[in-house]
Amino acid sequence: MVQLTFEHAANLWFLFAVPLVVIGHFLFLRYVQKRALRFANFRALKRITGERLITRNYSLLWLRVFIVLFAVLAVSGATLWYEGHSSNNDFVIAIDTSASMTSQDVPPTRLEAAKDDARLFIDALPGHARVGVVSFSGVAFIITPPVDDRAAAKEAVASLAPMEAGGTDIPGAIITSTNLLLDNEKGRSVILITDGSNTIESFLDKSLQRAIAYAQEHHVRVHTIGIGTDSGPIGYLPTYYNVSSVYNEQNLVGIANATKGTYAKADTATDLLAAFQQITDDTSVQLIRKDLRAHFMVLALFLLFVEWVLVNTRYRRLP
Repeated sequence: MVQLTFEHAANLWFLFAVPLVVIGHFLFLRYVQKRALRFANFRALKRITGERLITRNYSLLWLRVFIVLFAVLAVSGATLWYEGHSSNNDFVIAIDTSASMTSQDVPPTRLEAAKDDARLFIDALPGHARVGVVSFSGVAFIITPPVDDRAAAKEAVASLAPMEAGGTDIPGAIITSTNLLLDNEKGRSVILITDGSNTIESFLDKSLQRAIAYAQEHHVRVHTIGIGTDSGPIGYLPTYYNVSSVYNEQNLVGIANATKGTYAKADTATDLLAAFQQITDDTSVQLIRKDLRAHFMVLALFLLFVEWVLVNTRYRRLP
């Protein structure tokens, strides 16, 4: 996949200057030709113009068009994204901390199992990878932004505790995690671990679709892990209530597929550890960002210099 994006897309309106350059070139050429015809002595005209009569100077026109084009692409923040192999990747681990994560069907509890394996995952990452931590239930909280201090990242994971706020705001977790990666020049990956359905959808229409689109817009891959058995009782309710906490597998698969991430179902702690290992292997292929602003600006300045040289040497004209 290769994609060209623009950080300041509104500046692309300046591309309308290209036809103005073309029109201005021919209007100026017509003006020069009219002035030249005033000379009665064409021998004098020929001598003044260096043995060359007036031409259309198409090469100058193309130079000026490309100067404007490259300058506009530079100020628009042109960025190239392409899929390639790289070990450079930053992560945000978003863990569901709703009360249902205290269920013991994944011992010791869903939350503690997620925390234990998340710490092992952090230890296994390359030394240059940064890790952030987000917790979410009814709302999403930033525990720590992406840091390269492994001890601090693991401490942030260890500090997670069940939240009293009800619900599971998966879209909020995706958007919050994505925001933490916006200044990252490397691969951008979010690991979303949850045991619940997206309850925020009951209040905000199409919230999940908007969150997915936001992650796609910023080239963030979301790896989803559904933790818990289908029959696991909600941890804060007695077993005899026979109420289950069942995540929406279709939603988690859809999030992963739409953002080119992976999906895993973790019924046991072993499954959860395997899911983290799969993510480690998968993130060797990632979306790589190449900032083209400086390149386009250098090209524009170089062509501007070439145009100045030509105007003052080969394409000199009558005043």
